[in-house]
This record gives sequence, structure tokens and C-alpha cells, in this order.
Amino acid sequence: MRIAVNTRLLIKDKLEGIGWFSYEVLKSLSVNHPQHEFIFIFDRAYSEEFIFSSNVTPVVIGPPARHVFLYYLWFEFSVPKILKKYKVDVFFSPDGYLSLRTNVRQVQVIHDLAFLKFPEHIPFLERKYYNRFFPRFAQKAANIITVSEFSKSDIVEQYGIDANKIDVVYNGMSALYVQLSDPEKQVVRDIYSNGFQYFIYVGSINPRKNIGRLLEAFDLFCESADCNTKLLIVGEKMWPDSHLAAVFESMKNKERVVFTGRLKQEDLVKVMASALALTYVSLFEGFGIPIIEAMQCDVPVITSNVSSMPEVSADAALLVDPNSVDSIKKAMLQIATDGELRANLINKGNFQSQLFSWDKTAEDIGRILFGK
Repeated sequence: MRIAVNTRLLIKDKLEGIGWFSYEVLKSLSVNHPQHEFIFIFDRAYSEEFIFSSNVTPVVIGPPARHVFLYYLWFEFSVPKILKKYKVDVFFSPDGYLSLRTNVRQVQVIHDLAFLKFPEHIPFLERKYYNRFFPRFAQKAANIITVSEFSKSDIVEQYGIDANKIDVVYNGMSALYVQLSDPEKQVVRDIYSNGFQYFIYVGSINPRKNIGRLLEAFDLFCESADCNTKLLIVGEKMWPDSHLAAVFESMKNKERVVFTGRLKQEDLVKVMASALALTYVSLFEGFGIPIIEAMQCDVPVITSNVSSMPEVSADAALLVDPNSVDSIKKAMLQIATDGELRANLINKGNFQSQLFSWDKTAEDIGRILFGK
């Protein structure tokens, strides 16, 4: 079988979110299914690290699809030519973008519909594109894959899609996320937090991630807790956020906040595994991969009681109201002061994290792609 794949988010040293999803799933699929041929369609020069096996043929086509108008040209004109040239059986799109100008069977992944819930957080032209084309993509797709039961219900409700057309395939996590010994953790803390314990947030920096309230909660935590605990914010800013900047400048304890920017994966896994707790209090998520990554590292999790996060974390996390600074602060205090609670969350989290793996994710997606 010949499968063409939209791999435009496989960018060297810039994998994040859907890019990591694409990397892990496509690596497992191509390596474990040598009987199938994969055509990886890039919109710019690619790194050889993404050509996972001999059954992968890379193709570069323009224009670079990094703008609304270029999205349209790439998916509606460039992609159909490749699908026809290589006579593919199916086009797989891990980021949900499809082509309306081809009759090739298409399988899309819709991770979430956050752009419908928080349109004010998305640039105007991006929002217009999503609102115009994603309902049409969903109708065009032969199969839709999504990453939680919550997102499946959302897609059915928002787009009127038959639920039988949608398969829930949970995300996985890298096997690199492992527990560290206490001496190993201290080495990491010496590098990133002057030797002190820290809470951690991992992900993109945009308003939906609720980092403003997290900073406010941490400021209150610092006033209540007699300790030198820090807060690490790990991720790359997606769009300008004047509110977040204002919140940070108004903090009494901003010197205890460390913005690391994007970290290489080998550094990220160590930083995650050395944290006091993950503070992932997003307003909306289709899944929330850092939740299970932290659990795999024996790091307790504070997360939101909305959208998919209770589904992913089950009973293995402290759930908070993401709209309540006080609720977030109280959970941070509980983690910092209650050793028995921390140990209980770590034990439950370790069990919960074992339910997820990228190999399982890839196999479930493979069954849909290959029509098994």
C-alpha cells in the first residue's frame, strides 16, 4: 500500500505538539510496516533524521506552507499533483489539513477544536481559514482520528459528523521520559533553578495555556510558602501576549520564575523528571501530552478540571479550576507541603501513564490507514 503523508511540521530542532505527534507516529508506522511505502511530503528542505527507513520516499514541494494563502496553494494545488504522480492509496494528514481537490482517500487527525472555543487567541487570517476550511475537511475525510473522547464529542457537536466516522486514538509519550535518582535531579536543579525545587510548565506559550493565571497563583504561593521553590516555564512563544507580559511585570516574586525557552528533548526529559510537580492548568486541551510524560517520570501533576484533562489524568492528578487563581495556588501548596499526597499521586500516575505509548498509537492509526 502507498501512503502519502503531510510532513510539513517535521522541522529539525523545532518539533512541538503536532510535530512530535507526527514524528513518533510516522517513525513507528514506517519502521514497523516495511511492506508499505510512505511518501513524506515536505514544504521545505528536510532533515535526514526524518527519513526513518528505506520504505520512506521524501518529496519536497512548494510553496512553503506557513501562511494562510500558502496553505491554500500547497494543499489545493501542490499536494494533489503529488498524490496523482505517485498513485497513492491514501493521504494521511497529522495536522488535520486536507485537500479538497483530490478524490484520493484522506485520513485526517483533528487534535482539538480550540480555535472555535478561543478565537480571540488566534490571528485573524488563521481564524478565518480554520472556520472556512476545517468543516469542509471534516466532511471530505474518509476517516477522522482524534485524541480523546472529549474531542470526538466536540467534533460531532460542532461539525455534525457521524460519530462512526471518528476514531479515538490516544497520544503516547517518548520512552525517554524516565525517573531520575535524587543526585541526578539535583544536578539538573543546579543548572536550571540554582539548586532549588521547582514547579514546571511545558508547552507553547499562548493565552489558551493560561500561563498568566499560573504566574499569579505562583506569586500567591510564594507569599504563603516559606521556601525557595521556583517556577520553570518551558516552551516557545507563539503569538504576542501583552497580558502575560503585564502579569509577569506585576509579580512580587518574578525573580523566582525561569523562562527557559524551547529545550532539546534530551534536556527537556531531565528537566521534567526533576520537577516538584507539573502545573498544566490550560483552559482547553484535546489531550495534554505533558500530563502523561510527567507521570511517567514520577512527577505529580496539577491540571485543569475541564475539556480532556480529567479524561487523560483520571484520578492520578490534582484537578483545579483553571479560571481560579486561588484554586491553582492551593494545589501548589498541597503538593509542596503534603508528602503523602505527592507519593499517592506519583503511584497513581505511574500506573496511568502505562496506558499510553506511541507504538500503540501508531498501531491503532495503522489499522485505520491500512483498512484492517
